[in-house]
Amino acid sequence: MSNRITINADVTKGTINRNIYSHFAEHLGRCIYEGIWVGEDSPIPNTNGVRNDVLAALKQLNIPVLRWPGGCFADDYHWMDGIGPREERPRMINNHWGGVIENNHFGTHEFLMLCEMLGAEPYIAGNVGSGTVKEMKDWVEYMTFAGESPMADLRRKNGREKPWSLPYFGVGNENWGCGGNMRPEYYSDLYRHYGSYVRNYDGNKVYKIACGANDYNVQWTEVMMRESGRHMDGLSLHYYVVPGTWADKGSATDFTDREWFVTMQKALKMDEIIAMHSTIMDRYDPEKRVGLVVDEWGTWYNVEPGTNPGFLYQQNTQRDALVASSTLDIFHRHCDRVQMANIAQTVNVLQAMVLTEGDRMILTPTYHVFDMYKVHQGASLLDMQLQSDTYEMDGESIPQISATASRQADGTIHIGLTNFSHVKEAVIPVEFRGIGQPGTVSGTILATSAANAHNTFDQPNAVAPASFQGFQLAEGVLTATLPPMSVVVLEVKA
Repeated sequence: MSNRITINADVTKGTINRNIYSHFAEHLGRCIYEGIWVGEDSPIPNTNGVRNDVLAALKQLNIPVLRWPGGCFADDYHWMDGIGPREERPRMINNHWGGVIENNHFGTHEFLMLCEMLGAEPYIAGNVGSGTVKEMKDWVEYMTFAGESPMADLRRKNGREKPWSLPYFGVGNENWGCGGNMRPEYYSDLYRHYGSYVRNYDGNKVYKIACGANDYNVQWTEVMMRESGRHMDGLSLHYYVVPGTWADKGSATDFTDREWFVTMQKALKMDEIIAMHSTIMDRYDPEKRVGLVVDEWGTWYNVEPGTNPGFLYQQNTQRDALVASSTLDIFHRHCDRVQMANIAQTVNVLQAMVLTEGDRMILTPTYHVFDMYKVHQGASLLDMQLQSDTYEMDGESIPQISATASRQADGTIHIGLTNFSHVKEAVIPVEFRGIGQPGTVSGTILATSAANAHNTFDQPNAVAPASFQGFQLAEGVLTATLPPMSVVVLEVKA
């Protein structure tokens, strides 16, 4: 077998919801504090307490939606602790993540200000695990009600006259685990109860997201869709790529060729997992009204040596970049059902976009993939047939190539190509049907010679995108030659 791609440029398979490129920021480790929020009095340059370097980097990605405050933290979070004068806000213990003190300086007003700065829509996860129906009801009213009420008046007292737009609200998080260890039948009833009080005020329409399953737990999806499907707009799904075991996940930077292969193998499982849950959702929702929201995904390794185990701080290599590109390809293929995805997490936690150390910041290989792939946001998914060589190790195999293709409104076609092999280059002929001769072609590549190549504060550009020249256009066929372990995005204009 040899690699070959055929793109039917006049056949679209749906629209790639730009929300697939969304992010997740939890009160965990140094994601919020030090990573995003430093406070107005910090010597680190900031705007209203948000550090300027991180803000500029994230704005570059055109982040559609930002999820907050968790994660597991959400079901321990009581929103009224995070409003009013900061010096008067109560301090609490972050029980889930390291047992450190949470001073609540970054709360509702600060988060919604951050979203406005980024041009991102807010997605707030409400507290079902330890909160009350009234607490959730009051929070939505505080944020979105323009009239006269105790909560709206309290918002005004705290400096915000105009209500915010709140497009997305999650009724709980991981309620099968850290959010209460609930059975799906029990949570389904709670979702219907709590969700009834997440109300639409003054033209604000909340897209209600129910807590969905963890990876292969199809029973949870079955119960939720059967009992509560008509009450929800979205159903979440969580899946993390762990090359080792949960007890010993493996190192982010010190790994074998076998661990590289297993990571790619497990990343591709996302396709199977989405298909399994989509099949169940199709049974109860054949019109696909309910969106599948993969609001936690990414790689998860052992923490960096010498760091707080509860902070989930890990480095980010070329391996993570390929997990990101291939996972985004999978989301594209399932664009009929997947309506949002939120990589975990934005700064300093798990598969982060940026890492900070004091006043310094670096962009990760994963950041660069999101920057390269943002051209697919909101584009039309093109019909594509992929024939791929196999990538084999120890008697197991996966396709060597992952690919995706989309078309923008002006007719520009973008093709994403990923070569999983750690040793073999990939020669990929791309044939176009349904359009005339391709005109100009340009490309960007993210490639390294070492599988564990990563950016450090001393070498911040060790892994960075470059112009891609490894292609030929002859007789209407575009042939690209990808080095091992690389991601390429091609732009084709008629």
